[in-house]
Amino acid sequence: MQTTPTLADTLANLGIISLNEMQEQALQSIPAEPNLMLLAPTGSGKTLAFLLPILELLQPDRPGVQCLVLSPTRELAIQIERVWQKMATGYKVNTCYGGHPMQIEIRNLSQAPALLIGTPGRIIEHLHRKSFELENLHILVLDEFDKCLSMGFQEQMEQIVEGIPHLEKRILVSASNEQSIPKFTGIVAPKVLDYTNTEDKSTDGLQVKAVMAKDEDRIAALYELLCTLGQEQTLVFCNQRDATERVVSALRDLGLQSSFFHGGMEQLDREKTLVQFRNGSIVVLVSSDLAARGLDIPEVRNVIHFELPDRASDFGHRNGRTARMHNEGTAFLILNSAADLPEYLPGLPELFELPELAPMPPLAEWVTLYISGGKKDKLSKTDIVGFLSKKGELQKEDVGKIELLDHMSFVAVKKELVRTVLKKIQGEKMKGDKYKIEVVRLG
Repeated sequence: MQTTPTLADTLANLGIISLNEMQEQALQSIPAEPNLMLLAPTGSGKTLAFLLPILELLQPDRPGVQCLVLSPTRELAIQIERVWQKMATGYKVNTCYGGHPMQIEIRNLSQAPALLIGTPGRIIEHLHRKSFELENLHILVLDEFDKCLSMGFQEQMEQIVEGIPHLEKRILVSASNEQSIPKFTGIVAPKVLDYTNTEDKSTDGLQVKAVMAKDEDRIAALYELLCTLGQEQTLVFCNQRDATERVVSALRDLGLQSSFFHGGMEQLDREKTLVQFRNGSIVVLVSSDLAARGLDIPEVRNVIHFELPDRASDFGHRNGRTARMHNEGTAFLILNSAADLPEYLPGLPELFELPELAPMPPLAEWVTLYISGGKKDKLSKTDIVGFLSKKGELQKEDVGKIELLDHMSFVAVKKELVRTVLKKIQGEKMKGDKYKIEVVRLG
């Protein structure tokens, strides 16, 4: 019979020495409470806070799906799955979301996972197809439930909740305490763990500064600021999808490398963009609020508000991408005048004076290679490093971050070596098979 790993073993698998206060409290409270609401800032470790007690609540001898986690975005669903996989629980997990073939998910669900993660729309599709049963499902997590509601998923979530016959535990998770509990959840007077306004904030090291655009040329101000910041990884936020593409186009016209990210992109393009940002192939990412929370991206040194959001909560979520856990970071506001300030800002932040003629930052040090094989093709990171070292004649320091998905992989390689490497590995086999290997182009 399967045995549940100890907490010490799980933390060792994650490379974590100890839990923070919020995670400790969740680990104690979730098993004891039928209804719980967990509120904590972006970057505080909420995903692990609910996954650890869920692991304790799963029953090895109980067949079928036992826990369902609903997520507003594909990226957040994938991130939750990755954390669970790193935990090495021994329990099967599957993730369902739009943007890739339904048949792959149906095959995966033919042997039901103990933990199922998905976006509301996709889960509804599977319920209509009867891809999995709800009979043994006893734990429900609505992650970023306020965002689920704002994105219009209430009807789907309501259908899902109403269809679960033996629900014993409901967990609501959010980075904001501004949302009331929806009636369809069936939750009344839950245990609330609210870490959104604690003194030990995750952004204590945050500085907020204003950059005044000369002649109301915000693009010029952004360009000059990015040149000043150099090679520091930076997230630039816009309010609309099309604005992200316009800003990137303008920056590229000025010779500055950047990429955009928003919800209108194809899922594979979004995933490729995030991979490149994680491994350093992209230094400047211009995004909609999709990147403000719920994504597996590294902490960045700088956040730039090219456009300020309407709500204070969105401003906070964006800033949560930097200065986490007592590290330092800066949020810059690109302003035409002090009159641009929204009501949630008490006054004009400290002005940041742009230096004269800052040099153009160098191009990113890394380029990302796509490999048409992944975990389910029995490839490992060791296989990829060995192949690039032996056939591509790369040194260890020439290979950067490697990420393996089910049927594809991505690896960062030093930019100045990539052409030579591609020539050397052309037609070569890795573990006895030939794979398509090519450069991932910037979006």
